[in-house]
Amino acid sequence: MERKVRADAQRNLDALLVAARDVFAVSGVDAPVREIATKAGVGVGTVYRHFPQRSDLVTAVFRHEVDACADEAPTLSAAHEPFEALRLWLRRFTGFVAAKRGLSAALHSGDPAFEPLPLYFEGRFEPALGALLDAAVATGEVRAAMTPIELLHTLSRLATPDQEYTERVIDLLLDGLRYRP
Repeated sequence: MERKVRADAQRNLDALLVAARDVFAVSGVDAPVREIATKAGVGVGTVYRHFPQRSDLVTAVFRHEVDACADEAPTLSAAHEPFEALRLWLRRFTGFVAAKRGLSAALHSGDPAFEPLPLYFEGRFEPALGALLDAAVATGEVRAAMTPIELLHTLSRLATPDQEYTERVIDLLLDGLRYRP
């Protein structure tokens, strides 16, 4: 039976994840724990209480960011027409990938703590993208020419920190998927 997390403990955990994400983006995953704790407004002991190993913190940050990106798909779908929702989510996804390049070295370090993350990545993103893609296919706006996994892998390779460039590439890719009788 899972215990409910106290509100203050949840706030600390949320603050730690945001702080770690921001610090990792600037200083890399080997940044001092004290820097993360200070940015989160908690003590170093709080960091270690939630994340005994650095890999626990890196994994938690990665999962938190994956969840935030995947959870945006239904929100976009509810607010936009299918093709536009797909385009906006692909931009969000490539922004996520470009921002996470710094975590790449840690994730490919051979540390067994990171082995489940690629499956987590696909398990969260494939259904999110699949729903958007299916909706766009159902309206006849795009062809079912690529599977969600193929599209995710393609976009992961195309994502760069230059968001303007990446958005142009996404638009070209989507133009290639558009249905033309």
